[in-house]
Amino acid sequence: MVEHIKTDVVIIGAGPAGSSTAEHAALNGANVVVLERRPVIGEPVRCGEFMPSLAEIRAIFPKALDIDPVFDMPQDLHSLETTHIRIYSPSLRTWDVPFSGYTTDRNRFDQHLAKKAERAGASIITGVQAKRVREGLVIADGLEVEAKVVVGADGPLSLVGKSLGYERSSDLCPAVTVQVKGDFEPVSEMYFGSVAPGGYAWIIPKKGGANIGLGVANRFARMTVNEYFRKFLEFKGIKPEMDISGKFVPMSGPIHHATKEHSLLVGDAAGQVMAVNGGGIPISMMTGRLAGRAVAMHVKNGAPLSDYEVMCRQQIYKPLYTAVHTKWLANTCFGSKWRLEQAMRFLGQRRINKLIRCKPVLP
Repeated sequence: MVEHIKTDVVIIGAGPAGSSTAEHAALNGANVVVLERRPVIGEPVRCGEFMPSLAEIRAIFPKALDIDPVFDMPQDLHSLETTHIRIYSPSLRTWDVPFSGYTTDRNRFDQHLAKKAERAGASIITGVQAKRVREGLVIADGLEVEAKVVVGADGPLSLVGKSLGYERSSDLCPAVTVQVKGDFEPVSEMYFGSVAPGGYAWIIPKKGGANIGLGVANRFARMTVNEYFRKFLEFKGIKPEMDISGKFVPMSGPIHHATKEHSLLVGDAAGQVMAVNGGGIPISMMTGRLAGRAVAMHVKNGAPLSDYEVMCRQQIYKPLYTAVHTKWLANTCFGSKWRLEQAMRFLGQRRINKLIRCKPVLP
C-alpha cells in the first residue's frame, strides 16, 4: 500500500542545506516534509567537520544579513576550538595562518539542525529513498509526496536536479575521510602537492582524535582517491580503525540557475561550495535560510522562487565566484610540483591568508 502525503513543500535531503531550508520555511508558515534516505541523519560522516567562527563567516560574507542566529550552535557541538590553519607546500614548507573556528561531530551537528527544523514545525521522515521526481511529486518506496514546491538538497548528484532538468556542477572532485583516535596538535592542517593532486589532504583535530581526509581533482590524478589516501595515511603513520567514507565535492561554483517555477536546489546540489577549500556547511546554512523564506513566500503569496537566487547573488555568491577564479588560477600550477611550490612561496602568508578567506589574491 502506498501512503500519499500532500504538503506545501517537500525537501529531499536532511543535511545542513535541507534542514536549514525546512526550518525557515516552517518558521515562515509553510507545511514542510523532508525525506532523508539515511536511517540516521548525519551518518556516516563524509566531510572534514570544520566550522569557521562567526567572525570568520562575517568576514568572508560581509553582505550576508541576519546570520548570527543561524550559527548560534550549542557549545557541546564545539569539539575543539582552533585558532590557526597550517598550510603545507609540496616540499613541506609551512605557513601558520590565523583562522578561528572549531571542529564538530558532524553527525550530531546535522541532527541538531534537523531537530531545529522539527521544532519549527517540519516533518522529517528518515530511511526513505526518493526514486522518482517530477514537478510537484516525489515518489519513494511506499510513499508519494505531492507538494507545491520541490526542493533538492540531495547533494552534487542530485536526483531532483537531474529529474527536473537542472545544470549539474561541471567539476566534481572525489574526497574521502576517516575518523581516527589519538592526540593531535590543535591546529587544522592542509597538505598540497602530489599527495593530493588538484586538491589537498587534511588533518582536522577533534577531542580525542581527528578527522583525516583527502580530495583530488580527476584531471590531475593518476591514481584513485583511495590510493592517494592510503599513501597519505602511510606517510603520517596512521592506521585507521574505522571505515573510510567518501563523497563528491562540487568545485565549479554555483550553478547558473538554481530555481524553476515550482522547484529549487540548495547546498551542494546547487554547487554552493567554496572552490578553494571545498567548504560548504556554512554556505548551506545561509542559503538554506534564504531558500526556506523564498519557498514560504511562494506558497503563501505567490512570490517567485527566483527571489531566492537574487538574494543568494546579493549576499552570498561574490566570495564563491572569487574562489572559483582563484581555483582556476591554481589549476595552472597543480600539474607541476615545482610550479605549485613556487606559486605558494610567491603567495606567502599574507596572500594565503586572503586565499583561504575567498578574497582576491592578486595584486
